[in-house]
Amino acid sequence: MTQPDVSVIIGAYEAMPYLVECLASVAAQTIDPARIEVIAIDDGSTDGTGEYMVDFAARAPMPVTVVRQDNSGGPSGPRNVGLDKAVGRYVFFLDADDRLGPKALERLVAMADRNGTDVVLGRVEGINRTPPKSMWGKTLDRTDVFSSNIKFTLSAQKLFRRELLERHNMRFDESLWTGEDALFTMEAYLRADGVSVLADYTCYYLVGRDDGKHVTKSGSYTLRFDSARALMNLIAEMVPAGPQRDTLMVRPFLVTLLPQFGPKFLKDSEDVRRHKFELAKPLMDAHWNPEVARRLRVHERLRLHLVAVGRPDLLVDVVEFLRAKRQAAAVIEKRGTRVYLVYPHFRSRAAGLPDSLYLAEAREARAFEGYREVAANSFLRRALRKVRRSRSADSFGAAAA
Repeated sequence: MTQPDVSVIIGAYEAMPYLVECLASVAAQTIDPARIEVIAIDDGSTDGTGEYMVDFAARAPMPVTVVRQDNSGGPSGPRNVGLDKAVGRYVFFLDADDRLGPKALERLVAMADRNGTDVVLGRVEGINRTPPKSMWGKTLDRTDVFSSNIKFTLSAQKLFRRELLERHNMRFDESLWTGEDALFTMEAYLRADGVSVLADYTCYYLVGRDDGKHVTKSGSYTLRFDSARALMNLIAEMVPAGPQRDTLMVRPFLVTLLPQFGPKFLKDSEDVRRHKFELAKPLMDAHWNPEVARRLRVHERLRLHLVAVGRPDLLVDVVEFLRAKRQAAAVIEKRGTRVYLVYPHFRSRAAGLPDSLYLAEAREARAFEGYREVAANSFLRRALRKVRRSRSADSFGAAAA
């Protein structure tokens, strides 16, 4: 039997009626059905999900393996079962709520084969959900996690070269109840021999469930800290300290940790607020530094600094300011080369916060009239001018003598 090009792994729990359109999108793929296999795992559903999978397998144009098992409690178990059974050159993880664009698998496989890359991201659009957007600016034949925005899409719905996963014995962490896909995908990015981005065709439709039961929306806040901890530790283990690690650390700080200290923080009880600070402290102590902070916008940096120094009282003021959707005023100094954004406690003696927290980086400062961007090499130019003036003075002195 010829090896299929791609194994489509679908884990499902209580997925009806969304599963109907999901599987229909697989059957409608333009790739030759002989080039794909489907591995569908019913994770203990009681709503007819398993029965529908069996029915689909009987009439599908491609080979379909159905596994029915007791509920595992999360998406990692079913995905790992699928990986253990997959034989395709590539694997693609498809959530049972979502659906594929008709040419998705054909184009993703062609992209990987043409460029020899180990991971391929296909453009994602949302249906009643908001997908990540910053990485779809243009198609990239070959990139990596450091020189693109792919670190902001760590969901598992991508094409992975199976040989990469098997070589490194990569599986989803079944101890995590959320963020398991971020851990898996970040490791794949870091181990991959190149990543491709297919931005000119919608490969994946991310569907928001009307019943609000999508897995990423459920669970206690403590699970988010577990997820942030796991991802930060992975980055620290795989990437040496320095600019590349700092660049990647932005993702768990910004996407996973910071939302715990946004508007929902104002609704938290004092016990929950205290607990969140306790959970955050070891993460801030281990991974928060000025270079990570510099890569964030002012209000993001300010909030995380207040978490790092244990000041929930000051944090509440900043979050209330943001919730009111107020625009921070700008203080422009140093002949327009420095823009400070006046969020709460700016230059307050009582708060004692450094001005550097409020200093906008160029990408944020450009929005304010009067800002004058200084070229990155301006310091070098000034130093060279000083050296030339000094030499000229020495030459003049020698001539006069």
